[in-house]
Amino acid sequence: MIEFERFTLENGLKVIFHKDPTTPLAVVNTLYDVGARDEDPSKTGFAHLFEHLMFGGSVHIPDFDAPLQHAGGESNAFTSNDITNYYDVLPAQNIETALWLESDRMLSLAFTPKSLETQRNVVIEEFKQRYLNQPYGDVWLKLRPLAYHAHPYQWATIGKEIKHIEDAQMEDVKAFFAKYYNPSNAILCIAGNFELEQVKTLVNKWYGDIPSGLKPARILPAEPQQTEFREQIIERNVPSDAFYYAFKMPERKSPDYYIADILSDALGRDKSSRLYVKIQKELKLVTEIGAYITGSLDDGLLIISGKLSPDVTFQQLDDALWIVLNEIKETTISDIELARLKNKIKTAKAFQEQGLLNRAMNLCLFELLGDAEGVNQEALIYSEIEPKHIQTVAKQVLNQSNCSLLKVKTTQS
Repeated sequence: MIEFERFTLENGLKVIFHKDPTTPLAVVNTLYDVGARDEDPSKTGFAHLFEHLMFGGSVHIPDFDAPLQHAGGESNAFTSNDITNYYDVLPAQNIETALWLESDRMLSLAFTPKSLETQRNVVIEEFKQRYLNQPYGDVWLKLRPLAYHAHPYQWATIGKEIKHIEDAQMEDVKAFFAKYYNPSNAILCIAGNFELEQVKTLVNKWYGDIPSGLKPARILPAEPQQTEFREQIIERNVPSDAFYYAFKMPERKSPDYYIADILSDALGRDKSSRLYVKIQKELKLVTEIGAYITGSLDDGLLIISGKLSPDVTFQQLDDALWIVLNEIKETTISDIELARLKNKIKTAKAFQEQGLLNRAMNLCLFELLGDAEGVNQEALIYSEIEPKHIQTVAKQVLNQSNCSLLKVKTTQS
């Protein structure tokens, strides 16, 4: 159970406070309700570019990292298709350093040609290194537009292509900041050994005078229901043939999301999962195989991926794979198997909650979903899932008409 308090400033900033008297550290976590799905299709990669620009200094503080490091802290951030999240971890007695830094760049980010050019080059280099110049690096650049034809999940967080980042202009950057980086579009979590009134005083001191701005309306094109199997084969200089089966699955707020999560674990979480036991251990068709979900806020994907063993064909893998998938659709899993899966989820969640930063990030995410209390309700939701629920969702999700398959074929002789 993660206990917390929350309040909202007059400018619209939502604040969550989580007290932990056992740690000398503090966390300042800021979630902005903007991700790659909010980008213009002709200007993709902006949310991620902006994550980098936010470390380029604000009007009053030219170097973000130095003051935080002098205070014994560290910071980082990440961007997904749904959110952008910034976090600072530092000694609790120095929390005002983090509040000063975060509030100032929310208020007045420095828009300098030098910063834009520097961060543009960093992102372009990241695009090349992570997505273009390493084996299997461009898989998500190909799989997303194969699976999504209307929704902006069709491009990866890095963007569709390097040219979109190369062409980013200062006016584009300023407009993006004005639209998304304001108190009304942010959730702040303070975690550490403080008192609520102390936190209220500090947050009001550093954030209270920031203009509220407007929370942008999000009207995204809905992804039409997929009605036919999709397949694409790409040839790359990779060590072995690889496969990526992508099945549409329910959105994050749907009760079926949690069922699909357990379904993916049953199929490919570890060495006791069905795909590993049958396809890798028994049939030796693959050198690796796994299943997971993307965790998307809108309709997401359940992915089954892996690499073929030498001299094994995609067809051999496909035949064996669908036998396993049809089995979990046609027969309910046992109570023993389901209990094992639930215990692993429970253990992983308990381990994750040991970290103060993880607690702060999860509180922000669930507040974005509608209620931070949801972080404490997940365990109950998982506990109430029954074998029949797994079978029902499997029948809905694991169908060829709901599947997009990307094959990566090696060009090596």
